[in-house]
Amino acid sequence: MFGFLFFVLMARTAYGDVSYSFPEEMKRGSVIGNIAKDFGLDVKSLSSRDARIDNEGNRKRYCDINTNTGELIVAEKIDREEICGKKASCVIKQELVLENPLELHRFILNIQDINDNLPQFKLNIIKFEISESADKGSRYLLDEAHDADIGVNSVQSYTIENNEHFLLSVLTGVNGVKYGELVIDKELDREKENEVAFILTAVDGGTPPRSGTVVIHVTVLDANDNAPVFSQAVYKISLPENSPLDTVVVTVSATDADEGQNGEVTYEFSHLSESLLEIFDLDAVSGKLKLTGIIDYEEESTIELPIQAKDSQGLAGRCIVLIDVIDVNDNAPTIMTKSVKISVPENALPGTEVGIINVQDRDSDNNGQVRCSIQQNVPFKLVPSIKNYYSLVTTGELDREMLSDYNITITATDDGSPPLSSTKNIHLTVADVNDNPPVFQEQSYRAHVRK
Repeated sequence: MFGFLFFVLMARTAYGDVSYSFPEEMKRGSVIGNIAKDFGLDVKSLSSRDARIDNEGNRKRYCDINTNTGELIVAEKIDREEICGKKASCVIKQELVLENPLELHRFILNIQDINDNLPQFKLNIIKFEISESADKGSRYLLDEAHDADIGVNSVQSYTIENNEHFLLSVLTGVNGVKYGELVIDKELDREKENEVAFILTAVDGGTPPRSGTVVIHVTVLDANDNAPVFSQAVYKISLPENSPLDTVVVTVSATDADEGQNGEVTYEFSHLSESLLEIFDLDAVSGKLKLTGIIDYEEESTIELPIQAKDSQGLAGRCIVLIDVIDVNDNAPTIMTKSVKISVPENALPGTEVGIINVQDRDSDNNGQVRCSIQQNVPFKLVPSIKNYYSLVTTGELDREMLSDYNITITATDDGSPPLSSTKNIHLTVADVNDNPPVFQEQSYRAHVRK
């Protein structure tokens, strides 16, 4: 639908990790960079060392390595909005793993936004009822347009169709989002014109720019001159991720200085994603914000909910509920066997590596710190390696004639309170080697033969 030029920028971070910056929506198989060259690896050894990309717990496989060329390639199209939403930085952590010997290189995919989304308004038409007694300079808040892109590719400006009565004022909210207000430039006269309609256009800053429109329809009434005002512009809330359903997160409150119906206030969300609408419910009358779904710190650590308070004629005030999601220890460690030899020769020397174990925990801080161990009655032990990797090695001589196989139980426990743990069983077979000479049942045999 739209073409664009792209380039891949490779850099090293302050901690020595390699970072690749490239635009979203690159075709599958596109080359991101030569990771072997960037890490100073011998391309010829990539296949023999079973070089592969480890996704560090990500559910999707975003990139792969061509072991013939050492190039890092796109494994599937990457949608920045799907992965990171409105986050300013979209970073995916990856690891290049090689074996024989075990070698681990961390690198980062920095996904750059492209202008692949156009601005959209919540409704197809914005309706106002404005008294003909409204003064010149009166202002009316407009619903903002939502653009899934970020930065310059998000909404940058608004324009309205030329009309006799209204001008447009474009403002920037406390969260950096641009929105518009209608400003009366010429008083309305119901006896001359009881309805006014014109087009509002939102334009993003992409190249080329994309736009979305909505119809503004004004019904001129015979008198409401005060918009609702919230008690706080920003409500900051901390909420544990294991909070039960129907928890009241906060009660927002706005007041309108007008009397009667003109002073009655109702509450509603501004533009909100479908996923958040399934998690939160806002009572239109009381302003109570309730939890109706599951929140997950590992998915999103902060949640921003824009809310409007409107009176009966459409005058509105706005606020933001900013929720800081608190992590709890709700994820048990995950044990993954990256490379385990099914059979080990009985003459393997002590210290022989027979497997590589990787342990992950999606929780943060102490809740994500993991200790790994195995039972004590086997001639094997776990040796901590790089980051969250362990090598499973022999600790003594093996004898197939004494014991031909082993069932090893690995236990991983995190440092949460209370701690969570998980186990994984590994079955190893001891392979026979020719280490025993033939043995007769008797040292001598006697026989009598008749002549």
